[in-house]
Amino acid sequence: MPEGPTPDFGIYLLGKEPSAQPWPSRWVRWPDFWLPSDPSAFAEALREGLERSGAERVEFACGGGVGRTGTALACLAVLDGLPAHVAVDYVRRHYMKKAVETPWQKRFVRRFSPGL
Repeated sequence: MPEGPTPDFGIYLLGKEPSAQPWPSRWVRWPDFWLPSDPSAFAEALREGLERSGAERVEFACGGGVGRTGTALACLAVLDGLPAHVAVDYVRRHYMKKAVETPWQKRFVRRFSPGL
């Protein structure tokens, strides 16, 4: 575990099921450098994370914290009302310069719709 407060809820973006955590969590099947295997389940997990974040500490994590996590954060920003065409730049400015690693992840964000 990294230093810092533990989450109240976690969303894990991984190619294989993560080990059990002592807090509630959701797993989104998402192979490294690719896209979520089930975009609807991904959107549902984002909605739950956004809803919980009003009162709880929510963790989004993948293997390296760059591509999948960056893509999820950009989609989360779209879900919260940011226009999709600026979401990647927003996350790169406020989270990590190299977030959203692949062209297809960037395209996924541009096409992401809160209605998924």
